[in-house]
Amino acid sequence: MITLPSVLLLSGVLFALSVAGIFLNRKNVIILLMCIELMLLAVNFNFIAFARQLGDIDGQVFVFFILTVAAAESAIGLAILVVLFRERRSINVSELDSMKG
Repeated sequence: MITLPSVLLLSGVLFALSVAGIFLNRKNVIILLMCIELMLLAVNFNFIAFARQLGDIDGQVFVFFILTVAAAESAIGLAILVVLFRERRSINVSELDSMKG
């Protein structure tokens, strides 16, 4: 049986890895998006663990909505990256910080 503290520990480790990935990698936009998705996954683990612990389904329903928003965010983010790569031939963050108006 998986206990609540072990799930919370796993969630904390995933969240810490994603925060470290965001701070350590500031060059590749795709890795930054993956770290944000990993952060959302850690939060979802917390919702599922507490929903199971409390015997309530509200946390699981909330996770369903978070996953749909995360999927939409990934699709839109990757579409924007494809357009940026076609325009500038690079997806490095340092080269994408200037905007033309």
